[in-house]
Amino acid sequence: MKVKNICCIGAGYVGGPTMAVIAQKCPEINVTVVDINEDRIAAWNNEDVEKIPVYEPGLPAVVKEARGKNLFFSTNVDAAIDAAELIFISVNTPTKTYGIGKGMAADLKWIELCARQIARVSRTDKIIVEKSTLPVRTAAALREILDNTGNGVKYQILSNPEFLAEGTAIQDLLNPDRVLIGGDVQSTEGQEAISALSGIYEKWVPKSKILTTNVWSSELSKLTANAFLAQRVSSINAMSELCEVTGADVTEVAKAIGMDSRIGSKFLNSSVGFGGSCFQKDILNLVYIAQSFGLKEVAEYWEQVIIMNDYQKKRFAANIIQTLYNTVSGKKITILGWAFKKDTNDTRESAAIYVVDHLLNEEANITVYDPKVQSEQIFSDLDYLKSRSKEANRSNLKVVHDPYEACKNSHAIAVLTEWEEFKGYDWERIYQNMLKPAFVFDGRNLLDIQELIKIGFVPKGVGKPEFMESFAAKPAMVG
Repeated sequence: MKVKNICCIGAGYVGGPTMAVIAQKCPEINVTVVDINEDRIAAWNNEDVEKIPVYEPGLPAVVKEARGKNLFFSTNVDAAIDAAELIFISVNTPTKTYGIGKGMAADLKWIELCARQIARVSRTDKIIVEKSTLPVRTAAALREILDNTGNGVKYQILSNPEFLAEGTAIQDLLNPDRVLIGGDVQSTEGQEAISALSGIYEKWVPKSKILTTNVWSSELSKLTANAFLAQRVSSINAMSELCEVTGADVTEVAKAIGMDSRIGSKFLNSSVGFGGSCFQKDILNLVYIAQSFGLKEVAEYWEQVIIMNDYQKKRFAANIIQTLYNTVSGKKITILGWAFKKDTNDTRESAAIYVVDHLLNEEANITVYDPKVQSEQIFSDLDYLKSRSKEANRSNLKVVHDPYEACKNSHAIAVLTEWEEFKGYDWERIYQNMLKPAFVFDGRNLLDIQELIKIGFVPKGVGKPEFMESFAAKPAMVG
């Protein structure tokens, strides 16, 4: 099958950037990104490419180069489906909030709706590509829907999971570690579909980096990759508390073990906890799948990664409260950073949401500054938890657009996103305008603690000793 037209259903953090790069690298192919959210599509079509809805370094330039030439954003979903030979499904697959599997299983209602819309509209054969992160065997459900429409259209279903890190998504797309394509490797038609998708990526990705598997292996590989990465974060965070009580420094421990070639240094930065749209959702999905097959021990093993992450956020908030003399009621706490990581405006499962929720429960007055996250999103994140009324959230939390204003007259500062700009602030000025003692809780180990101490701050990092005892101060534990 010659691919001349691509349709991507879903204009979010995956669909938009991925299709922009494909359009840039394949100028002979028309790429149309569709979404039923009119405001989102309007934002993607904004004349000022710096105002597109996804903040990602390098993305505006890619969009500007291809948009209007062979990259289009539209709400006309039916027309794009009809014209396409290849359709990416890149819609949201949140954790279920109702019914069987509530709190763990992926909610596939949007995937099913996409399949039924494709089946209703299609008049020619299609290649359907799963781009969303999905449970194993989802392709079977898609095939069952598509193959029973009775309209004579033939479909090939491929799994092509994304392995993008927000903040570096464009570089990850331009120079990926691997491109994974799962399909029906046993049939000629399946091999042709795999070859068609592989041919698109081969325009800029070396063929040696394109891995083909059966569809089930591809689906499970995405969940497994995220589970392994999250496990490393929870593992080093588990050690961070031990470091704090023993006088060890988690940064030094991480460096020491990271130099072991069998372990490696990536994802060993201790912090207030991981966030983002994938890690927690995918691990919970993995736990649910294991439980569904009766694999109790497997489910419990992976669930512990989530338990440790939740604990780290609660522990961080509790440390703030305990340090501020066991009460934050009426005290101004400044939050620097709301996005789940730097270089993105994505807040899904951000540690900041849960830390602030704990502090609001203790009647703290919160002021938030983030360079890219808008106030409406911050309030929406808190409202979603339903811990208190919307009015209470807006009464006890304020969003400001000046970091120095955010820190003025504050009892404590909590750094919850590793934005590079935080390191360059005039911390002497911030100190002078804070209440004393001036506490800084660095949830990302971003700042120079020794410099903060020289200024006069009382800083606390994650996994950092408050003081170093003499080696001989206490006898070693034996037996």
